[in-house]
Amino acid sequence: MSRILIAEDEDRIAAFVRKGLSANGYAVTVVDTGADAVGYALTGEFDLMVLDIGLPDEDGFTVLRKVRAKGARLPVIFLTARDGVDDTVSGLENGADDYMTKPFRFEELLARVRLRIRTDRGPEPSSLSAGGLTLDLRTRRAATDRGTADLTAREFALLELLLRHRDQVLSRQQILSHVWGYDYDPGSNVVDVYIRALRKKLGAERIETVRGMGYRLSG
Repeated sequence: MSRILIAEDEDRIAAFVRKGLSANGYAVTVVDTGADAVGYALTGEFDLMVLDIGLPDEDGFTVLRKVRAKGARLPVIFLTARDGVDDTVSGLENGADDYMTKPFRFEELLARVRLRIRTDRGPEPSSLSAGGLTLDLRTRRAATDRGTADLTAREFALLELLLRHRDQVLSRQQILSHVWGYDYDPGSNVVDVYIRALRKKLGAERIETVRGMGYRLSG
């Protein structure tokens, strides 16, 4: 199991990222200061660090310089509310491997984490399948006995989530958090709208409504 260090002092964002990564099979440790981020990163126990630039005691640029100066080569993905070109360039020049601007969608962060982590489990599969349904992760198209369906970006993210958690019931809140990010409106009916869209393209029987709980794709 890959281990990820999250250095983030905003509790809501830290909890959002921790929950999502844990649900996808990663062991996650959260710290909220630059000093702790440096200390944990230098233990050699982590495979990747998600590093907020705006930490309270020292900024992420300083943290990264200290980590790299000690020879630690773990991949680092910066998180920041800043979106200026200068900040992006500075982060990458100081040794960051990737850069994401808040707000962000979890499925995008997850894709970048998977890209940066090298494990012994082999490469990520190029497709996901269940019950006669196949999702091509490269072309973002879904295939069933009815033919091939093109998906929007949100439809793809939703179907990928359901396939990766097939036979599990996912609540609307879980789906909103993973696909729409931490700034979602919990009162929105957007999940139901996109479920209907997927059913129309793939067949109504593929995604089950579990009354009072959420949705499940059986495989």
